[in-house]
Amino acid sequence: MMLMNNQMIKVAGLILASAVISACDVDFREPVGDSSTFSSGTADFSEFVAIGDSLTAGFTDNALYLAGQENSYPATLAQQFAKVGGGSFNQPLVSDNLGGLLFGGVANPDFANRLVLDAETQSPEPIVGTPTTEVIGSGLNGTEFSNMGVPGAKSFHLGLTTYGDPAALGVSANPYFVRFASSTTTSMITDAAAQMPSFYVLWIGNNDVLSYATSGGTGVDQLGNFDPATYGSDDITDPNVFAGVYAGLVGAFTVANSSVKGVLINIPDITTIPFFTTVPFNPVPLDQATADALNTAYAAYNAGVAAILGGTDPDQVARRTITFSAGLNNAVVILDEDLTDLTGFNPALLNMRQATAEDLLLLTTRAIIGTLADPNNPNSAIGLAVPLADKDVLTPEEIQAIDTARLAFNATIKSAADADANLAFFDAAAKLKELNDTGIDYGTGFVESTYATGGAFSLDGVHLTARGCAITANGILEVINTEFEANIPGVDPGARTTIFFK
Repeated sequence: MMLMNNQMIKVAGLILASAVISACDVDFREPVGDSSTFSSGTADFSEFVAIGDSLTAGFTDNALYLAGQENSYPATLAQQFAKVGGGSFNQPLVSDNLGGLLFGGVANPDFANRLVLDAETQSPEPIVGTPTTEVIGSGLNGTEFSNMGVPGAKSFHLGLTTYGDPAALGVSANPYFVRFASSTTTSMITDAAAQMPSFYVLWIGNNDVLSYATSGGTGVDQLGNFDPATYGSDDITDPNVFAGVYAGLVGAFTVANSSVKGVLINIPDITTIPFFTTVPFNPVPLDQATADALNTAYAAYNAGVAAILGGTDPDQVARRTITFSAGLNNAVVILDEDLTDLTGFNPALLNMRQATAEDLLLLTTRAIIGTLADPNNPNSAIGLAVPLADKDVLTPEEIQAIDTARLAFNATIKSAADADANLAFFDAAAKLKELNDTGIDYGTGFVESTYATGGAFSLDGVHLTARGCAITANGILEVINTEFEANIPGVDPGARTTIFFK
């Protein structure tokens, strides 16, 4: 078994050498004409506000840190808007480039420092250091901020009046919003609309499905439940709830300024994000002796499943039969709650099967597959003798629930943009699909979605790098130039950073 563990480490390490470059359209082009031809068109960027979640805030490498905020896509947009009459853009900047949070001077392990890559082990790990960013008493409360991005925010959180109340931390408040909320009774949308923006960008709804996805589907699909106050943190938001909330958010900006213009952004497909695509379903190398030992160990399980289901559900018998062979590409064993529960017949007949290409193994499994669940038991290798847990894998049923909700959310977003001539639509889902499928040539370089080496995604596998934010900003600028007859130059993604090494 120890030989197998060493092989697993080597296979995981190959990820950093797997970048592929292919031909594709050029994303960044030189501006049309000189600066004298730059124009805001029919838009007014004098009071620009961006509102959303971690993607808007500049969260990257699993933390909110200064460099990430400074290179966020809203900050990048504001830099370009300044060339055509855009006003100042104020962000609730954190205190350092570590990324951790302090609560009354005490660091909270749930808000750890940002990730950096250990070049030797080829694994991400938190950067060492004591954070200095305080949640309570930050000195930011009462100030207007143009970037209203809050990590962790779901659609219905934007109107929650306890979301910035320090007394509600651990219940309904978000520490990132507590840092800069204008008062303890305000909401994100209230603070954003109060600035009466002339232009806004709204990118919300990612976490309405993403928290369910990153938890491996351990939450609940709340389809048909119209009371978000009853939702768990990892649940999928009901599409009707989302539609009602979204209409209220767009309406709040229009009420604040009837001539306001803006861009609405949709929700990407999780199958284009490296957190869900990096670890293959079959990453296990085995020698013949280990394969034989595993097959012997699972023989009783296979026989038990066949005895109970063979006459009624042969397809499930085939799906649940676990076999290994000598070679590099053995599928891991997983728990699947959607299988028929047989433990009433025999407690040993767990809902186990081997993963297939239709399953998505979370990025976090990269660190545990092949390790020992019990350090004192050499026959307890995770993913082999011990199945991966429900939280480690998204099954086809869970993936379908995510995409059904996401597509409904996106239909709501697109309809809202189509219904108002003052609103444009940016298809972030298509942009991330392009990054995943072909990559993007931006003229001075190439970027794509491969974990760690691709340049677009940070070390948490979900959030964009500074270069990825530049790609996003350029896509939004293209939409603005087209829909509002503007001529605003893009930025060179190659001038922005990607991942950081230890």
